[in-house]
Amino acid sequence: MLVNADFHVHSCFSMASSKDMLIKNMAPKSKLKGLNLLGTGDAFHPGWLDIVEESTIYSGDGIYSAEGMDFVLTSEVEGKNRIHHLIIIPNIDAARELSQRLPSKNKEIDGRPKTNLSGAELLELVREYDCLIGPAHAFTPWTGMYKSYNSIYDCYEKKVDFVELGLSADTFMADRISELKDFSFLSNSDAHSPWPHRLGREFNQIKLKDISFSSIKHAFKHNKIKANYGLVPNLGKYHMTACTKCYKLVDPLMAHENKMKCSCGGTIKKGVDYRISEIADYNYPKHPDFRAEYIHLMPLAEIISTIYEKGVTTKTVQGKWQELIDGFGSEIDVLINAPLENIEKTDSNVASAIKSFRNNEIDIIPGGGGRYGQISFEKLKKENNSNIVTLDNF
Repeated sequence: MLVNADFHVHSCFSMASSKDMLIKNMAPKSKLKGLNLLGTGDAFHPGWLDIVEESTIYSGDGIYSAEGMDFVLTSEVEGKNRIHHLIIIPNIDAARELSQRLPSKNKEIDGRPKTNLSGAELLELVREYDCLIGPAHAFTPWTGMYKSYNSIYDCYEKKVDFVELGLSADTFMADRISELKDFSFLSNSDAHSPWPHRLGREFNQIKLKDISFSSIKHAFKHNKIKANYGLVPNLGKYHMTACTKCYKLVDPLMAHENKMKCSCGGTIKKGVDYRISEIADYNYPKHPDFRAEYIHLMPLAEIISTIYEKGVTTKTVQGKWQELIDGFGSEIDVLINAPLENIEKTDSNVASAIKSFRNNEIDIIPGGGGRYGQISFEKLKKENNSNIVTLDNF
């Protein structure tokens, strides 16, 4: 069976997360998105585990179900050197034991616990409980694994189960690094709120025998990820080298000469694009035979917001979004599967925008320094005089 899965989200207990990040909200919104499997996030937080137990029915083999949505326990952990790691956990008993053993002073306060364990030490600990582990948003300049290491093996010492690409990278970028040819890539949302333009903004299509922890583990081991869906990476807010204060894009070599200080006084942050070029073995990607196709997309509400120049959560945007969901079943179906001629009957402007995305006919001003990129649909701009719309609220 083919399953749409988003493994990296956060609960209401994580800093900067919405108080609405609860199972009762995540489950129905994920279904509207078109997801079949969602990570719980924050599974080392005792209070969150209590809520998961109270809000779900255990379906067996690591799966917790609520309102027709299946969940698997996941957690992001900040380790030594501020590197973030994504962990997929087989059951609540294992999560509780690991939470107790994890050396961390904030694990009962923040859903994303901090620990001084290195990547190798964390791997050894969670493997005792049959967990799956890999770097979260591996290339991001603040907390990605590659910001501190030139090799994934320098961090973990052993082969991990996957590499999460993050919003500022995709397969075409990561497959310029030869050591990653043996790893499955994940594209996850890192969502902090339950809106469908957050949940599943990046997701994976995986071939599973059934929805279970065992099948997930088998899929990673045997390269059963069939497609990655995610943003065009230069929309990511850390894609290009840029100032974190004024957001001006800066030539990386010039930034280095100026000791990563901008003329405005702000700090320049090295972009994912340049960091990958530093450690890449190839000028062009070399995809292994098993590598899943990477398909660029954008949340439907963001597309509607761009077209009509209205906020994502306004009645105008949400009304048009709901009309399309009612017509086609889920957001993923609208973005990927629905015939364009059928979408045109509901909203011709949205149909043109989706066509532009499917055909890679969009114009983008790259993001960097903590600000998302800017986008326009060239066809709509010509026909409707559309303006470039910022994704700062994305």
